[in-house]
Amino acid sequence: MIELKIAILTGGGDCPGLNAVIRGIVKAKRSEDSVIGFKRGWEGVINDDYVNLTEDDVEGIHLLGGTILGTSRTNPFSIADGSKKVADNFEKEKIDALIAIGGDDTLSVATKFCGLGLKIVGVPKTIDNDVSNTDYTFGFHTAVNVGADAIDRLQSTAKSHGRIMLVELMGRDAGWITLEAGLAAGAHLILIPEFPRTIEEIIEILVKRMKVKGYAVVAVAEGFKPTNLENVVGDKSTIDPFGHIKLGGIAHYLSEIIEQKTGYETRSVVLGHLLRGGTPTAFDRILGTRYGVEAMKLVQKCDFGRMVALSGNDIISIPIEYGVATKKLVPFDYYKLAEMFFG
Repeated sequence: MIELKIAILTGGGDCPGLNAVIRGIVKAKRSEDSVIGFKRGWEGVINDDYVNLTEDDVEGIHLLGGTILGTSRTNPFSIADGSKKVADNFEKEKIDALIAIGGDDTLSVATKFCGLGLKIVGVPKTIDNDVSNTDYTFGFHTAVNVGADAIDRLQSTAKSHGRIMLVELMGRDAGWITLEAGLAAGAHLILIPEFPRTIEEIIEILVKRMKVKGYAVVAVAEGFKPTNLENVVGDKSTIDPFGHIKLGGIAHYLSEIIEQKTGYETRSVVLGHLLRGGTPTAFDRILGTRYGVEAMKLVQKCDFGRMVALSGNDIISIPIEYGVATKKLVPFDYYKLAEMFFG
C-alpha cells in the first residue's frame, strides 16, 4: 500500500469535542500512514508550523475541552500570498490530504482550496449548530447543557430578589443554543436572531409576568436585534478576518431599557466563552469521535471535497459546499413551541 501523509487543522472558535475528532482521525489511520497537525488553523499551514501526531499523542485527549492544536480565525485569502503559501507548503511537506475541522469560515476556505485542486475533507464544527445539512455539530450539546445550568441557577436569585434577569448566550446568526438552553431551563422569554421583537413587545411580556409571578428570566442570543434597532449590539471597531464584528452586550443594552421603562430592577449576565470551555459531554465526545473516524475513511477512499455530517444516527458525507451554502436557522415551528412557555 502507498503510505499517506495526512494533515489536520482546527480553525475558528474552539469548542468541546475538537480533541475527540483529532483522536478519532489518528486512531483510524492505517499503520503505514502518518498524521501531522497544523497549529492554529490556517495560520499553521501558511507558516508551515505543525506537530506530528501519534496514537500516544492523542491518548485520552477526548476528555479535554479546546483543541491541542490551537486555533485562530486566519483567512489565507485575506493575507498577501496567503493562499500561495498554503499550496506551496502542501507541496513542500508532501501532504496527500488535509482534514479541515471548522465552521462556516474554515470550511468556506476549504471549499476554495478544493476548487484550486487541494485534496481536502471537511469536519463541521460550530458551537452555534448552524452548519447546514447536518443535524448536529459537536460542542453544541455541551454548550446547551452549560447554558441551561446557568439559567437554572439564575431562577432562584431572580425569584429571591424579585428581579428580571437577562442571560446572554452565544449565537451570531442562529439561536439554537439560546432556544434549547432556555427551553430546557424554563426561561420566561427567549430572544433569538431569527425572530426579532420590538422593545414594546418584550416589555409587555415581562410586565405581565412580573405582575403575576414577581420575577422573570430572559435568555437572549448575542446576535438578537430588536426590530427598532438598526444594527446588532457589539464592538464595531473589532472586525475579524472574515468580516464579522465582535458581538456582545445585547443583554446589558436591553436590561437598561427594561429597568428604565418598567421600574423593575433588572440585571444582565453574559455567559460568553463559558459555553465553549470545559469537558465535552458524552454525546459530543462520541459525535466528535465518529466524525474523525469517518473523515479518515473518506481520505483512505480518496473521496475528497466532501464533509462528514450527521443524518439521524448515521454519519454520512456531503459535498463541502453544501455545508456552507446557507446557515441552518431555527425553524418557525420550533420557536412557536418555545413561545407556549413564555410569560
